[in-house]
Amino acid sequence: MQNAARNYAIVTAAYWGFTLTDGALRMLVLLHFYRLGYSSITLAFLFLLYEAAGILANLIGGWLATRYGITRMLTVGLITQITGFSLLSMLNPEWTATTSVVWVVMAQGICGVAKDLTKTASKSAIKVTQAQAKEQGSGQLFKWVAWFTGSKNAMKGAGFFLGGLLLQTLGFQASLWAMAGLLAIVLIGVTTSLPKMMGKSKASGSAKELFAKSSGINALAAARVALFGARDVWFVVGLPVFLYSVGWSFTGVGTFLAAWTIGYGLVQALAPSIVTRSPDGLSREVPAARTWSALLAVVATCLTIAVGINVPNLQWVVVGGLGLFGFAFAINSSVHSYLILAYAGSEKAAEDVGFYYAANALGRFMGTLLSGLLYQWGGLLYALIGSATMLVICWLITLGLPTRHAQLTGVQA
Repeated sequence: MQNAARNYAIVTAAYWGFTLTDGALRMLVLLHFYRLGYSSITLAFLFLLYEAAGILANLIGGWLATRYGITRMLTVGLITQITGFSLLSMLNPEWTATTSVVWVVMAQGICGVAKDLTKTASKSAIKVTQAQAKEQGSGQLFKWVAWFTGSKNAMKGAGFFLGGLLLQTLGFQASLWAMAGLLAIVLIGVTTSLPKMMGKSKASGSAKELFAKSSGINALAAARVALFGARDVWFVVGLPVFLYSVGWSFTGVGTFLAAWTIGYGLVQALAPSIVTRSPDGLSREVPAARTWSALLAVVATCLTIAVGINVPNLQWVVVGGLGLFGFAFAINSSVHSYLILAYAGSEKAAEDVGFYYAANALGRFMGTLLSGLLYQWGGLLYALIGSATMLVICWLITLGLPTRHAQLTGVQA
């Protein structure tokens, strides 16, 4: 138990460092290129390869982590992120707009691979360390997942603030160098502290076996696509551009997104005290996923109506409404993150988690693309309509989640 808790703490700390720089990167790229006059569609395009790369990276990352061990995949993820930062820092102001966009998209794609390799390895480590600790029931696993996910998102929020601050103080290039240096320190800590073969097992021998998941994992993955698409459709481009267009500064935009994400992370960490746990780990948790999905859809619909009728003090109504959105979204996300590990088999947990987070990346990709398109077509209103629609779909999918382990039909990875 002591070694398991130690490994859990090391993985969590490493992912904190990674997530801090990843959040900062998003603000750096978004605000830097918006200042240069790029349209909302072009801004969304800058992040598309970043999100698309994560789909394949999660699938392959889960398989590689099972075959070669979680520690090695954490190492590869960190090195890949440092490489992406280095390439992005080489951006030349004298290049044409087309060349600049291609270069940034390529570098962002590398960072997208890094993010999802690191995420899959880190979250798989929770399942492995929990199994090593021989904890019974859902309580310990739910607490570890909630704390890891919540603290990670709080750190990402700090990264949003850091990105806006760094851009305003150090500039684009120097900020990237500073973040690469931080990750180099994290990399040294991972390679010298974690067991080399942690999580190593027999990986799937074919693509068919890799994709053959239980009914619970398949349904949860589909719900995850809709859930994260519903967030990113307004979060990636629509909200930052909306706030900046009504007079907010770069630091102000970064601070709000940071506060929103930190608050969202704190609520995630508190989810085990909000969601009643069951002895079997599913019979109460699955209905909670359905309830919170429905509540989130209601919040998004009400916010859409408020923007549509242009209520007084609209920017503050949006800020307050998205605070409620963040609370309900945090509970949803935390319950989902727990359920994937509850549904996953411990032998190939990394593959199951990788499949699930490939769906997460697909949702983010769809949300990112729609964020730019919908904002260009109809501003924040269209982005929120897209969000509410996807949340209704998410709720409908959760109605099919198995509530008992006996219902998990299909091939168990």
